[in-house]
Formats: sequence, C-alpha cells, structure tokens
Amino acid sequence: MTLDDKDRAILNRMQDDLPLTSHPYAAVADELGLSETELLECLTRLKEDRVITRFGPFFDAAAMGGAFCLCAMAVPAENFETVLTKVNAHPEVAHNYERTHRLNMWFVLATETPAGIEAAADAIERETGIDVLRFPKLQEFFIGFRVAA
Repeated sequence: MTLDDKDRAILNRMQDDLPLTSHPYAAVADELGLSETELLECLTRLKEDRVITRFGPFFDAAAMGGAFCLCAMAVPAENFETVLTKVNAHPEVAHNYERTHRLNMWFVLATETPAGIEAAADAIERETGIDVLRFPKLQEFFIGFRVAA
C-alpha cells in the first residue's frame, strides 16, 4: 500500500498529544482540514490494511508505580500455539511476538507493581515448564516516528 499526503499527515499528527476534549478526533481533523468522519475512515482503512496495528494511549507504568519488562522464551515449535495460549491468558501480557530465533517468543509484561513482574513470569514458567528470560527496562527512550513524504 502507498501512503498519500493525507495518510502521512494523519499518522504524524496522531502521535502527538491528543486534545483533551469531548471530541478529540474532530479537533485533530479540524487541525488537518478534514472532517471527523474522513479522519476516522482513514484510521480504519490504515488499520484494516495493517499499516497500523493499533491506536491507543501509552501509559508510563513506572510513573504510576508499576513496571514493564521485556521477556523471551525458547518454545519448541510443536508446542508454540499451546504455550502462546497460556502466555496470552495472563492479563499482564501486553504484547506477544513470534520471532525466527532460538528465543522465538517475545512478550512484554506490564504490572501494577515491580513485584508483579516476577509473580507473572514465575506463573508462566510454572504453567509452561519453560524458562522466562527477563529483560527489565533500565532506561526509557522515546523514539519519535514520522512518516516522510
């Protein structure tokens, strides 16, 4: 799929602060010279075309007393779907990705407290019989993403 100028403008703008109004999409659409319907239809199309996979807020769990941790597992291929189902059943699992590597399952744990990371990872290990490697965040980086013309 090729992005046009309108798609690029919407993708770039939606990554900045969303206006705190009762109609934030209408406010953004107005900034971009679009109707709210046009903006929402474009976002829907971009999601359906898998240009974007989700649109939603990013919460700083650590600032609210919680924690994030990147985790990885080496899951035998023949058990991948079974393990995937068990891992994804945990509400603490924020993302889960299959990779072509010995460590073929990567996911993020997001918990209300730092101790919750250990509890969730330990539970996954007990349920699957597979070690959960934990890569805690040591430093936060924000990488702005912009779609160029």
